[in-house]
Amino acid sequence: MADTVDPKHLDKRTAERYLRSGQLDEKAYKRHLESLPDAADKSVPVETFMLDDVEDDYDDEDEDETDDTDESDDADEAPEAPVTNNDEADLAAVASSSEDEPNNP
Repeated sequence: MADTVDPKHLDKRTAERYLRSGQLDEKAYKRHLESLPDAADKSVPVETFMLDDVEDDYDDEDEDETDDTDESDDADEAPEAPVTNNDEADLAAVASSSEDEPNNP
């Protein structure tokens, strides 16, 4: 009968633990690694970005777009009217009338 090794013991992520505990023979593990085909010709380059770099790029683009639109939007809008004593009196009247009404659940 052939010497078979449990496939879970051959997993690269757990092999070291099984080697230390004696559940996996070091020679059997080396034979397994040497029997694996070389797949280097199937590899492709991978470009990675750090999260901060990606967010910064998007932020810069957004700021450029909003800067252009903010200036044109401001010219179209009417200036806000200042709060006058009459407005404050109206607000106080509304607040006092709501205090007089009972709360109905």
